[in-house]
Amino acid sequence: MKHVSILVPKGNAILSNVVGPFKILMAANQFLKQAEQRTDDSYDIHLVGLEKEYSLYNGMFSIHCEKSLDDIEKTDLVLIPALRPDKMIEDLDANNDFIPWILNQRNVHGAEVASMCMGAFLLARTGLVDGKQCATHWAGMEMFRNMFPQVNLVSNKIVTEEDGIYTSGGAFSFLNLMLHLIEKYSGRAAAIYISKFFEIDMDRVDQNQFAIFQGQKDHGDEAIKEAQKYIESNIQHKISVEQLAKKYAISSRNFVRRFKKATQNTPLEYIQRVKIEAAKRSLESTQNNVNEVMYQVGYADQKAFRTVFKKYVGISPVAYKAKYNRSRTVFERPTAW
Repeated sequence: MKHVSILVPKGNAILSNVVGPFKILMAANQFLKQAEQRTDDSYDIHLVGLEKEYSLYNGMFSIHCEKSLDDIEKTDLVLIPALRPDKMIEDLDANNDFIPWILNQRNVHGAEVASMCMGAFLLARTGLVDGKQCATHWAGMEMFRNMFPQVNLVSNKIVTEEDGIYTSGGAFSFLNLMLHLIEKYSGRAAAIYISKFFEIDMDRVDQNQFAIFQGQKDHGDEAIKEAQKYIESNIQHKISVEQLAKKYAISSRNFVRRFKKATQNTPLEYIQRVKIEAAKRSLESTQNNVNEVMYQVGYADQKAFRTVFKKYVGISPVAYKAKYNRSRTVFERPTAW
């Protein structure tokens, strides 16, 4: 039997990241029992907190933790729920006492550790993902990169796994993380059952299509801010790095360096991402076909547009429109894309 500790952080923990894994693991136990699989494949699940009683969402919900850290001598899997981003630093500080316990379970007892959504911030504080791949919610990526530059943050993956450390992307991506863990520990049949029972799409591997690029403007480089505004106001035009550098009287090399430092993107990446975000909005909300959208955001080459779109979104423009635009016309020809 695998011992699982679902941590319940103090402060603004995301309730669904506690209740969801608990329900999924309980359902897995029921499946394994009905399938008469050996008890080694089942789960001994505990809610573990720094305190026994928690109040969440301004008192609207409460959680009772049956175990405290001192009650758990050894566990096999540690699940770290998400923290809400609005008070991230405060909540990380409030939950620092989890860190030595997590490290002890990992380094002494060989436990595996998994974070959900913005639980990656608490995981990163342990140092266990230094130099490793890590996923989190797309809305927290800029904050994460600034706080933990030593971690290899990946923007596209729903689930990462490296040396017994797991992370998942934003919000309900934890469902796919749980499927991944159940398949690893209890087999494919158990994972398929959980997928069907909870109606979870097993094929979700990329979260880029859900991301909204907003551009990093929380910096003090005024020239770069002006360049960002210019890019965002001229999506229909072809803009070069040299043109931008000349416009703001900065050498090209220095402009690229300053832009990357301020925005975490090269100028070319920023231009592409702004154009693709505009294309996404048009594909979602208008009846324009893909060619029309392509021209609107300053592309003239179908192959180049499709390649850049798939790079940042994970699916083709036609597939994106088919998924998010209810009014799309049936006369488009997806085979060209």
